Amino acid sequence: METAMANKTLNIIQTVNQYGKQLLGFVRGKVPTEEDAEDVLQDVWFQLSNIDDLEAIESVSGWLYKVAKNKITDRFRKKKSERLEDFKFVNGAGELSFKEILLAINTTAEDEFVKKMFWEELMIALDELPEKQRNVFVQNELEDISLQEIADQTGENIKTIISRKGYAVKHLRKRLNELYIDMLKY
Repeated sequence: METAMANKTLNIIQTVNQYGKQLLGFVRGKVPTEEDAEDVLQDVWFQLSNIDDLEAIESVSGWLYKVAKNKITDRFRKKKSERLEDFKFVNGAGELSFKEILLAINTTAEDEFVKKMFWEELMIALDELPEKQRNVFVQNELEDISLQEIADQTGENIKTIISRKGYAVKHLRKRLNELYIDMLKY
């Protein structure tokens, strides 16, 4: 049994080494960000690792590209983004994301005030979340830890981690949108 597991692990490592760069290039051209490309690729490798008999795959490269394409399609089918940086509003001066406001280098007292208000609202909204959702959001968005790494650290299923992040982002969008609407009134 251990030999079979060792062979499977070796086959996966060889497959990643053989196809990793090419597959990442393929995915990169079809998704908006490097992070998205890496997430899709992680999903592909995860799906590969769940196959019991790797030798049953007739064309490994064909299988990898098909799975990658399906993962990309799944991402685009989602109606709402699950990343805070994709949440944007358009004002008279153009498009601006909340993440840009939160991480901006301040140039005026007004910029500092807006940034401070956003950070305060973000912290309040984060405190309203269940602990596990808050932790996933903070680790992924603020500490730049990938969702797969969070899943590995917690021993949770990656889909559970993605779901927690999605719920957190939906809540934060609603809260930050209310702040934005309030700011437009003044």
